[in-house]
Amino acid sequence: MPNTEPMTQRVELATVMDRLAVDSLVTDYAVAVDDGDWEAYRKLFTPDGRADYRSAGGIEGDAVEVAAWLAESMRAFTMRQHLIVNRRVRFGILERDTGDTAQVQADYVNPMRLAGNGSAPDFVCGGRYAFELRRTDDGWRLREVVVREKWRSVPQGSGVPVID
Repeated sequence: MPNTEPMTQRVELATVMDRLAVDSLVTDYAVAVDDGDWEAYRKLFTPDGRADYRSAGGIEGDAVEVAAWLAESMRAFTMRQHLIVNRRVRFGILERDTGDTAQVQADYVNPMRLAGNGSAPDFVCGGRYAFELRRTDDGWRLREVVVREKWRSVPQGSGVPVID
């Protein structure tokens, strides 16, 4: 039987709305990377937001540094399509936090195509993201993104290293 207490219903509705907003932010992240929209990528982060792509052979730094690195490194791929799935959202309790932080753990599969290699994806990697989010005056934003690449499949002779 549903709880009909007005206060409980408001709290539950707020939680649902936060979950939808957090999910939308993660989707916006994937779309920004896939579309190469580095301005949109930077706007997804808090002013002190950081990203760590070291497990995938990349860098760790603030959102501006990482966006510049991504812009350069993603030029090698004419097609990118992040698929972010199995999202676990946890709203945090941090120093008397009242729900203004969240952590998302999500798996990803990322098929891409190297420039000049036909129409089908020839580079595919997968792993898990750890997103740390903060509620700001502008809505939910990324405070930290950590990429944990678990596997990679690349075409023979591409020169792209395979990570174990």
